[in-house]
Amino acid sequence: MAVTYPLGPTRVLAIVLIAAGALALIYKGFNYTRDSSTTKLGPIELTVKDERRVDVPAWAGVLVLAAGVGLILVPNKKQG
Repeated sequence: MAVTYPLGPTRVLAIVLIAAGALALIYKGFNYTRDSSTTKLGPIELTVKDERRVDVPAWAGVLVLAAGVGLILVPNKKQG
C-alpha cells in the first residue's frame, strides 16, 4: 500500500521554496534590463537599456531551501 501526501497550500509553498533555493544556489543571482532614458530627435528615437545584476548570497539560498524542506517535513494537522 502506497503512502499518499495531499498537495495542499503548505506543500505547494514548500515546493516553490525548494525550487527557489536551489535556483539561488545554482545561478547565484539574476540579470534584468530596464530602459533608463529615451530621447526623440524628430523621426529618430534613441533608447538606452541598462542591464543590471542582482546577486543572491549563498546563505539566502540555503535558508530558503531549508525552509522549504522544513515545511515538507512538518506533519499536516488534520481536522476531524
